[in-house]
Amino acid sequence: MAEREFSAILALDPDNVDAHGNLGVLLFFQGDYAKAAPELRAALQLQPALTKIQALLGMCEKRTGETTRARADLEAAFPQLQEEKLRIEAGMELIEIDYGANDLDKAAGVASALRQLKPADPDILYTAHRIYADLADEAMLSMAMLAPDSARMHQLTAHEMARAGNTAGAIAQYRRALKMDPRLPGAHFELAEMLSMSSVTAERDEAGKEYLASLANNPADEKSECRLGEIALRKTEVKEAFARFSLARQLQPNDADADLGLAKTLMAMNQPGKAEPLLEDAERLDPFNATTRYYLATVYRGLGRTDDARRELAEFQRLKEMKERLKLSYHEMGLQPAKPERPDPAIPK
Repeated sequence: MAEREFSAILALDPDNVDAHGNLGVLLFFQGDYAKAAPELRAALQLQPALTKIQALLGMCEKRTGETTRARADLEAAFPQLQEEKLRIEAGMELIEIDYGANDLDKAAGVASALRQLKPADPDILYTAHRIYADLADEAMLSMAMLAPDSARMHQLTAHEMARAGNTAGAIAQYRRALKMDPRLPGAHFELAEMLSMSSVTAERDEAGKEYLASLANNPADEKSECRLGEIALRKTEVKEAFARFSLARQLQPNDADADLGLAKTLMAMNQPGKAEPLLEDAERLDPFNATTRYYLATVYRGLGRTDDARRELAEFQRLKEMKERLKLSYHEMGLQPAKPERPDPAIPK
């Protein structure tokens, strides 16, 4: 009945924007995309600022095989859309077009926007992973063809070996890369990370030298300052640890690792009151870090905040179990996490 009414209005007033738009929307949600597209297009021609209409038109055009038109309309509409559900649907349609055209950079840009909009959506996360993985494969293939024996290629190979759990192979590749270019950005730090996880004691001891080498190349390397702070703290050299973590926080005020490290140092110095705000800040910056929850529970208990301590300890247990499940998933895929969790000897297994 609504369709007949809108058609009757258009018979009397062919330039009625609302009638064209409403009829197009009605036909779209009935799944009649071939009939919906002309009505939506007519509404858009009469009033070009109708962003929702343009998005629906783009989806109609995609589903009727007019890919070039669909891409143009979706690209124009997507940045302007405010309604979450429609923005996600339009974005996913646009990604499908870009991905099909092998335009991975554009697809990645849309996926990034959707992740910011709804970061926990499984479909968006899966789509983003596919795009980013293909981009990584494409870059690795280009590197292998254009610079097969370069320092960067050895660094990239090391990274892939690390992801596959081949720590020894990764260390060897990082050493080859650094032999070719001792100032290769990021390589000293990445080698140090591998050395710190080695089963060989001499290699673990060598990690500190590589963090220092990384800092020699880049004095603003905040992550190396944090790692050196951790090494000092394990050796109970609290003054050095305090200096390292303090500098790391100056270099990067919004890094949860620096906050956590400085808080642990203050706790070792019997200053839990000063550690509390740092731990709360670290929790805000990285709410999924189980270690932060454990230390925050310890501080709260020491300050007599029993309920808060109980809450944080429960969250610690939940996150710990979640990380174990995640570790199992990585094991089943034969991979290592991109950012492996560093064990803390003070936390019970």
